[in-house]
Parts: sequence; C-alpha cells; structure tokens
Amino acid sequence: MMKKFSVALVVVLSICLVASIALADMKSGTVKSVDAKAGMIVVTVDGKDMTYKAGKGVDLGKCKVGDKVEVKADKDVATEIKTAAAPAGAPSAAPAKKAPVGC
Repeated sequence: MMKKFSVALVVVLSICLVASIALADMKSGTVKSVDAKAGMIVVTVDGKDMTYKAGKGVDLGKCKVGDKVEVKADKDVATEIKTAAAPAGAPSAAPAKKAPVGC
C-alpha cells in the first residue's frame, strides 16, 4: 500500500514540476518592433526591452508594433508567440459586416 502511495506521489510531483517549468518561460509584454525579414522581434516586458529571434514555426508577420503578446522562449529564441486577448470593450480587428442584399 505504501509503495503505491509513494509512486503516485512521485508522479503527481513530477507533473507539477513540468507544468511549473513550462509556465515559467512565458513572458507577457508589448511589441516594440518587428523585423520579419531578419526574424527578430523586440518586446517590452516590465519596462525592459527583450530581443528574440523567431524560432522555427513562429510567424512574425502576424505581429505588429503595439500588440500585447505572450512569448514563450528558450533563452533568446521565441518558440511561440501568442497575441493576448483584447480587453472587453476594445475595438476588434474583425472585418466589417456586408450590407444585406435584396428587399
């Protein structure tokens, strides 16, 4: 019985450790500059400019200056960039609706 409990405890603690490591690499900030051709982005995080090289599969073409983003990085390489959700009531970038056709 004690052996099963110990194994279960080790598994739970391992999962918690992996989850905390994964979350620790995410940084939230505002895009200061983007150079899609060079594959570089500068994000201001807590008042400090952080420069990242876009990792494989990261599309900088979707980022623009002023965007709120979350960057997952391995050292100075951005492995994932997510645009943060717009606050409630903020204007959206959704396309304008077409006028109805017909009578």
